[in-house]
Formats: sequence, structure tokens, C-alpha cells
Amino acid sequence: MPNIKQELQNFANSEKAKLLQRYFKTGKGEYAEGDIFIGIVMPDIRKVAKKYFKEISLRDIQELLNSKIHEERMCALVMLIEKFKKAKKNPLERRQIFELYMKNTNRINNWDLVDVTCPHIVGEFTKKEGTEILKQLARSKNLWERRIAIVSTYSFIRKRNFGETLAISEILLTDEHDLIHKAVGWMLREVGKKNKNVLELFLSSRHKQMPRTMLRYAIEKFPEEERKRWMEKN
Repeated sequence: MPNIKQELQNFANSEKAKLLQRYFKTGKGEYAEGDIFIGIVMPDIRKVAKKYFKEISLRDIQELLNSKIHEERMCALVMLIEKFKKAKKNPLERRQIFELYMKNTNRINNWDLVDVTCPHIVGEFTKKEGTEILKQLARSKNLWERRIAIVSTYSFIRKRNFGETLAISEILLTDEHDLIHKAVGWMLREVGKKNKNVLELFLSSRHKQMPRTMLRYAIEKFPEEERKRWMEKN
């Protein structure tokens, strides 16, 4: 493997690491219990990933994904994105990258790891190969797989294809986890930014079932008076 771990260590910052440990809820009983941060900012992770993605093998990326260090896993995932983009005309290689990603959902175990990566790999792959896997993920017991299901649909929203986002939102409408409430609300808000009528139609028969956080995120871009009316109905 190229000397990626050492290169990342050069950017480590112990003070920042302490802040990140708290921000990403790594304490006992929290959703990212035990995750280890070394305090590297995202632009530096991207810098290392861009430098090495062409030469690193999928086997070495797997080794990085096995790391206990959060930033090493993030770097591995960013390199996977770059490899996926580069393999635009190679469907076999894209499938291998997608399968490696899906095999490691237990290592893609925080919201930043999910949100930065899944639209570019899972979203792009399922646009071509079919979306049944998204519905399976939405019904998973694994929190991060459910988040992958909804955030991957961002790739569809960009192309003004809202059906997948609405279908996955329907499945996750009564999910109990706050991180799913926020993710669904976020994706619905993105739908609304492209087509407010589609969002309002979806909300009209569902707003009473939705957790308040989900609804609040979904209508964040509405004028203040409209937001108040929707929240009062909830």
C-alpha cells in the first residue's frame, strides 16, 4: 500500500481530534461509540485521496476501511469515489467498487462517512442498475444502511427525478432515530428546492405522521408564515 496512513498522520491535530470525538458522538452509548479521530480536516483528506487514488488497489482500500481511525476510513471512501468516477466507461469496475462499498456498510458508520460518499457511488450505480437495493437498505436494522438509502437519492434529485426520494421517505416516515428524521427531512427539502409543489403534495397527507424534526427540516426553505402553519398542523 502507498504510505497513506503516514501522510494522513502528518495532518493530525490532537486538539481538533478532541472536538471531533465529541461532535460525532463517540462516547459510551452514543451512536458512534468507540470511533477514533485524529483531527484531520476534510480538505486535507481529499488532498491525500486525490494523490493516491489512481495507484491504490481495491484490496488496499479494504485494508484502510478496516481501520479504527475515522479519517483513514473517510480517505478510503473518497478514493473509492474517485475510482468510481474514473471508471465511467467500465461497468465491471464500477460494480466491483459498488460491491466493495456495500460489503463495508458496517465500517461506513457515521453520518459524514455516509453523506459525503453514498450519492456518488450507491446513488450513481442504482440510477443505472436499478433501485431495489435502496428499498432493502431502507428496511435494514442498521441505522447507517437506512441513512445510505435516503441520502443516496440525492443523486436522483439532482436530475429532477423525485420518485425514489419520495418512496424511500415513505418507508422511513416513522423511523425512530433522529439521524434518519434529519436525513429524510434534508432530502425532502432538496426536492422542494427543485419543485415546491411536489414537496407540498407529499407533505399534505403525511405531515401529521412525520416526526417534528423531519417536517422542520423539510420545510426549512419555506417562508416563515408557511413554516408556522405546517408546524402547527403537525
